[in-house]
Amino acid sequence: MATAKPKESDKKDDDGEESPKKSKKLLFIIIGVLVLLIGAGAGYYFLVMKHDSGNGEATKKVEEPKEPVYVVLDPFTVNLSGGGQYLQMGITLQMDDEKDGVRLKKYLPSVRSRLLLLLSSKSADEISDEEGKQALRTEIKEALEKPFAEGAEPPKLVEVLFTAFVVQ
Repeated sequence: MATAKPKESDKKDDDGEESPKKSKKLLFIIIGVLVLLIGAGAGYYFLVMKHDSGNGEATKKVEEPKEPVYVVLDPFTVNLSGGGQYLQMGITLQMDDEKDGVRLKKYLPSVRSRLLLLLSSKSADEISDEEGKQALRTEIKEALEKPFAEGAEPPKLVEVLFTAFVVQ
């Protein structure tokens, strides 16, 4: 009788283990699955996790700077103290917000009066250098931040800007 030859895949080693070709195939499958899982995890991290952390910072509202509110005053011409010199100057006031600008415009005659009294008390020597002009800006700001009427809220000035400054 003829005996059938066993197939190579059915061959087993003496220890009962499968042939080395199948174990290598199984090893490549396991390594391939691990590589796919690691790749998927890395993709998830870079696409989702990094995107979320970047969004957290991007979604914080960055406050846009407020539009500046300026009140332009008519030019001043005053006689300076201590001699026959006079000062001609233009002043623009930068206000904290629109309400302060409106509040200041209501009291414009009082604003001009305070400024004329302050400016006429200065001598040419006091305001001729940069330090004197900076001191004058501070004095103007302090004078205009006082209330104009009893119980009224004073306007908030951001800055006093000189747009013209001539001493003769």
